[in-house]
Amino acid sequence: MTALAYPADVVLRDGSTVRIRPVAPGDRDAILAMLRSLSPEARELRFFSRATDLATEAARAVDCDGSARVGLVAVTGLDSRIVAHAGYFGRVGESAEVAFAVADGSQGHGIATILLGQLSEIAERNAVGPFEALVAPENARMIEVLRESGLPVRTRTEPGWIRFEFPTSLSESAIRRYEQREAMAARAAIGTFLAPNAVAVIGASRERGTIGGAILHGLVEYGFTGAVYPVNPKASSVGSIRAYASILDVPGPVDLAVVVVPAAAVAQVARECAEKRVRALVIISAGFSEVGEAGVARQHEVLEICRAAGMRVIGPNCMGIMNTDPTVRLNATFAPLTPPAGRIGFLSQSGALGIAVIDHAAQRDLGLSSFISVGNKADISGNDALQYWESDPRTDVILLYLESFGNPRKFARITRRLGRTKPIVAVKSGRSVAGSRATSSHTGALIATSDVTVDALFRDAGVIRTDTLAELFDVAELLVDQPLPTGRGVGILTNAGGPAILCADACEARGLSVPALSPETQAELRSFLPADAAVAGPVDMIASATPEQYARAIHVLAADAAVHALIVLFTPPLVTRPEQVATAIRDAVRTLPRRVPVLSVFLSAKGVPREMRENGVRIPAYTYPEDAARALAHVAEYAERRARPQGEVPPFDDARRDEASSILARALARGGGWLEPDEVRGLFLSWKLPLVRTEVVATPDDAARVAATMDVPVALKAVAPGVIHKTEAGAVRLDVAPSEVRAAASEVAERIAASGARLTGFVVQPMAASGVEMLVGVVHDPLFGPVVACGAGGTAVELLKDVKVHLTPLADLDAKEMVRSLATFPLLQGYRGAPATDVGALEDVVLRIAAMADEHPEIAELDANPVIVSACGATIVDARVRVAPPGSVRPLAAR
Repeated sequence: MTALAYPADVVLRDGSTVRIRPVAPGDRDAILAMLRSLSPEARELRFFSRATDLATEAARAVDCDGSARVGLVAVTGLDSRIVAHAGYFGRVGESAEVAFAVADGSQGHGIATILLGQLSEIAERNAVGPFEALVAPENARMIEVLRESGLPVRTRTEPGWIRFEFPTSLSESAIRRYEQREAMAARAAIGTFLAPNAVAVIGASRERGTIGGAILHGLVEYGFTGAVYPVNPKASSVGSIRAYASILDVPGPVDLAVVVVPAAAVAQVARECAEKRVRALVIISAGFSEVGEAGVARQHEVLEICRAAGMRVIGPNCMGIMNTDPTVRLNATFAPLTPPAGRIGFLSQSGALGIAVIDHAAQRDLGLSSFISVGNKADISGNDALQYWESDPRTDVILLYLESFGNPRKFARITRRLGRTKPIVAVKSGRSVAGSRATSSHTGALIATSDVTVDALFRDAGVIRTDTLAELFDVAELLVDQPLPTGRGVGILTNAGGPAILCADACEARGLSVPALSPETQAELRSFLPADAAVAGPVDMIASATPEQYARAIHVLAADAAVHALIVLFTPPLVTRPEQVATAIRDAVRTLPRRVPVLSVFLSAKGVPREMRENGVRIPAYTYPEDAARALAHVAEYAERRARPQGEVPPFDDARRDEASSILARALARGGGWLEPDEVRGLFLSWKLPLVRTEVVATPDDAARVAATMDVPVALKAVAPGVIHKTEAGAVRLDVAPSEVRAAASEVAERIAASGARLTGFVVQPMAASGVEMLVGVVHDPLFGPVVACGAGGTAVELLKDVKVHLTPLADLDAKEMVRSLATFPLLQGYRGAPATDVGALEDVVLRIAAMADEHPEIAELDANPVIVSACGATIVDARVRVAPPGSVRPLAAR
């Protein structure tokens, strides 16, 4: 089983951090000191007596073997002081007693809860359990930890204590509890940055043209409601504010320090901040992991200092943070402009791009609730910000500019949940093939660029992905100002035919429809429009259209049941003024007969009239029809996904997981690589995958003998390590009569020998019934985990490239969507008179392979190609599996 990676930094309930690691023999004195520091009451609750021999207990705590007896400690501070110990003591295959001790000053922050979860993970891996805990009835905190763990706890009251018993296997409920706790901790951490009571600018400068000067000026000019302390050893005051030589000289507490000093000086600044007990650092300084190995080492040193002290870090190499909340008014950036307050949370991984984003938002009058530039993401990441915005009442829409992912599987979990209530729009740079990985399977070749996986991540998680920042803001403006569409029907209203045609083409090209309007709608439009007007849809009111006709036509179109969104186009004629039309559109939108999103396009060099954003109404306006259609298509697809049920991940209780694990373990023991055919057969059978009867033999005579028992035409395949594409190598013979198998096998053996490959045997299979050839496969991405592919199969798989990919876990509705979105799906339905196939059987294969890959991270690559789908079901005819050591994973709740 995959090893857990220690030490592990975890986030506590208040947003600070501690480090958890296994107990070491040399920890005895430090654990003893922690136990001695406990109050008499705490000591009695832990040991049921105030007179316990603490030296004996400390020696017992470090007497561990890593399996039946395991201990963990939580350490904090620059001196790595132990503030908590937890351990279990038992025997492999039997129950174990679990116990906790947390220093008085560290109680109530969730340390015991995290230690319990990590001990459970370790015990399950070591086949230890269930856990037992003896708790004094007065120990309310420990009783709460156990009851709130999400584990199925059983209790028994005994004289003097309560005996708790619970399994070590973490249930779905327990995992959800830990995820909720983690989300609370992330919100607390971000809250420390965005709502501080006091801010110090370390490196504040008298020069306005410097970054340190600009940040200090921004804090003061924007009206920060807390205290501001400039720190500059060479100045007694900065900007008429008293300055301090060091953070240690600041008289009051400091929640947030903005660090603008040379990279080489940041570590010492961090040490002084730790001594001052500053809770959070925003490190603007560059010269860290973005500049090479020396910078990586410098960043690691700073992070170690901050983690030891429990301080959180944004950056380094970032442009700062902003909170427009009128009760805070924090502008700790060096951006020249500040956007208005609004409903958008924005995160940027690029500092320079962050400045452009703020400038663009200000120019478009798009209001931000908060802005975070994460830079190198040494500590605080986009996942933390997402969890903060999830519960932030001032944020309705979230925008992201991303360059990389630290923990994409966690990102997917968060965004799947968050995206059902708040839209997330992202620009992810790096669509090139530079991220291609070397693969040896059809599946790997089909998804051999990292961007395919990123697309799958965003689609699965319900994140709207745009290609450019301009498109990002186009979508954001629509999401903030208008309701979501309930369908894909678009009503187009214009005073010029050409732009309407462009708009209709753009809508259709992006999956929207421009429906024919109902007879009732057309009749009502004809009642007030000129005879030359086109009313079937798009509606062209011709150049003479008045503001009043615009307003009335908007109401009529909005009432048509086939119209789910409106795009209103205006091309300035000689008579009608844009301001008048804008006022008419605005007033009409305010009194629509039903809620539909309205977008506008003003084809004028003068831009959008300000009347479109007055009197409590904001109507998104675009420069060209194509921009409006593109934004609407993104939002319509998001609305569909948001309304769709999430589906369920099948448990597959019929799978023999232990049997599969044994096969994989034996393969890893010999060094991994491609499984032998009989191993593939055993693995697939353990997961009830419909692999065709497969017999592995050594010689042509053996192949003939087995074929005779099948009594049907057979498929004959060579077993030759290193031969990947057997058809091209002449290593496959199909539809061979049993009487001809010996000769066919001999011929194949000669072909393999001539190629220089080594023949180790033959696979003999009965020919499967005819049907549609499909591919189902998996590639285990080192960051994203298992990536599942389903598409057109057979020998032309890489030529057709008709494939859909999805990250695990895979729900039943996800499998349905993958199959039904393929260009070749009509073949499965029965194309041109062919019989319809059992699509559900194919979906079951996709779901089982996804679950198997998720359960067994040792599976590095898997190809099931072809999977023949017919009216009778699905049959896997050929399959290859490569295994590799999966590497370690982080313990529960670890950063």
